Amino acid sequence: MIKSITLENERVRLSPLSLENCTNLLPVASEPKLIQYSPSDIESPAALRTYVEIALDQQKNNSSLPFIIYDKKIGDYAGCTRYMNIDYRNKVLEIGATWIGKKFQGTGLNSEMKYLLINHAFMGLGFEKVAFRIDERNMQSRKAVEKLGAVLEGILRENVYLLDGFKRNTCVYGILKNEWDMI
Repeated sequence: MIKSITLENERVRLSPLSLENCTNLLPVASEPKLIQYSPSDIESPAALRTYVEIALDQQKNNSSLPFIIYDKKIGDYAGCTRYMNIDYRNKVLEIGATWIGKKFQGTGLNSEMKYLLINHAFMGLGFEKVAFRIDERNMQSRKAVEKLGAVLEGILRENVYLLDGFKRNTCVYGILKNEWDMI
């Protein structure tokens, strides 16, 4: 089981997500089309609360560890991310369910927080692989994980329905611990 932890550097603080965080996240979550490539709904207060409750239930089941993202440079809450689909036996986890507000995009925040998460997964938790699942059309997110050293391992065709009924193709990326050690 992974214990709740706060990860932090000069730019970003990742703190354990809680229901109380909904108030801080609602201004970001209500941005139109913020998570257009995701099967989740976060735009209304009720939908955001349900989203957080699901993340916390997954945490109780030891399959997820959700974080709220605080951008220390801008001085505001930016969104959410999590370790998910945690496979303790095979030492593999995913970093996903990541969304950050538009004013934080393109500022380097995403790279800083992903670096913290990847480094902690390998060095702090002893995992051997970190994976990402990204909508094939989401070139911004795909390029971001590629810059961190993730390798495209394959594409799952039409495997996830989105809220608008579109069935997306999902790109699966991965970074192995020995690859991270060389970065």
